[in-house]
Amino acid sequence: MGAATDTIAAIATPPGKGGIGIVRVSGPRTQAIAREVLRFLPSPRTAVRARFFDRTGDVIDDGLVLYFPAPGSFSGEDMLELHGHGGPVVLDMLLGRLLEAGARMARPGEFSERAFLNDKMDLAQAEAVADLIDSATQTAARGALRSLKGEFSERVNAIVDALVELRTYVEGAIDFPEDEIDFLAEGDLEARLATVMASLERLDSAAQQGCLLRDGVSVVIAGRPNVGKSSLLNRLSGRDAAIVTAIPGTTRDVLREYVHLDGLPVHVVDTAGLRSTDDPIEFEGVDRARREIREADVVLAMVDDREPELDDAEQLFAEIGPGPARLLARNKVDLSGNPPGLRSAGETVEVRISAKTGAGIEALKQCLKDCVGYREGAEGSFTARRRHREALASAMTHGERALTQLRGRREAELVAEDLRLMQRALGEITGAFSTEDLLDRIFSSFCIGK
Repeated sequence: MGAATDTIAAIATPPGKGGIGIVRVSGPRTQAIAREVLRFLPSPRTAVRARFFDRTGDVIDDGLVLYFPAPGSFSGEDMLELHGHGGPVVLDMLLGRLLEAGARMARPGEFSERAFLNDKMDLAQAEAVADLIDSATQTAARGALRSLKGEFSERVNAIVDALVELRTYVEGAIDFPEDEIDFLAEGDLEARLATVMASLERLDSAAQQGCLLRDGVSVVIAGRPNVGKSSLLNRLSGRDAAIVTAIPGTTRDVLREYVHLDGLPVHVVDTAGLRSTDDPIEFEGVDRARREIREADVVLAMVDDREPELDDAEQLFAEIGPGPARLLARNKVDLSGNPPGLRSAGETVEVRISAKTGAGIEALKQCLKDCVGYREGAEGSFTARRRHREALASAMTHGERALTQLRGRREAELVAEDLRLMQRALGEITGAFSTEDLLDRIFSSFCIGK
């Protein structure tokens, strides 16, 4: 793609007051802007103290400046970073001066977009920049850094390379139809494609972990009034986030707390007790609870362990209906006298706990991780997005179709087309194949200045 013809500028540090504020400039007018605002062009990649001048020659601020000439910069263009004092007024004055000198305001993510367009990083790496900034746990941050270093892309590209070899072989069979040798059979193509599919499945499994690291999971605690839902929220969050009383129906609204389980971000939602009521406020709370249940990744159904065996649980699951994954927590073992921990109950995963004393809570946390397929400390974990998994699923669908052709009629043209579509789907992950709409959607979610 062609080089940008305009120069962009933006504040790169978060809004608010701070000791240091950074403004970035990138584009073909960077050198001219530096000479106008600083009165000199700094030496490349060397921090230099400088004063920042307005148009009349008055000093706006006094700080450090860094200049990165193209192509050895983050964006691949001439870049300038002005490090001044972190007051919002000062930074706005400095940004306004840069715009006055010939830059324009950058769009969200435009610096990273230019890095992608100038081949400084692929699309998966560019997305990892935003994921690293947004990381909610140390595990997620380490995974984002692995993606930024290119580990995810390297695995994708290795599969693409294998596909290119397969496509070359199959298209050779199409080019020489008169040859008596069955190229598709002689070349052991089916076994080679099966190996590629196995690699794809392993990559998809790793990407599933990456999505969990990036997006986390939503766990909704649901149940009748006074079974201990709010007590469990407080136990998981480690603080008194919810009011707990012996009066049924205390929780009238949705309460949300963020926790992490061994690196897995978990958004825990406490809801109003599910029951029929004539109280309009409680009715609204129950209605909101049902909406949260429908949107949850996991529904943690809670019952009182002193209730008759399974009766209340079965009715509760019937009310929840199909959809999200389910766990059953039997609370108040401190009162029932039953032992805490995991309990086998057919297809239903049950854990006996005491939200009051903490008994069985560790077993519950492990069940939550198992329920969503999270593997703590999975080797080589990297962050991934849902669009990555959709692309991998598309590639696997076309791969299965190609295998079906090879095991059946051996239609070389159809095999070649499915292999091409497999490669295209994988190329959407790294940006080898991308549309302008896709790029706009991805980079518009970034911070301004990144």
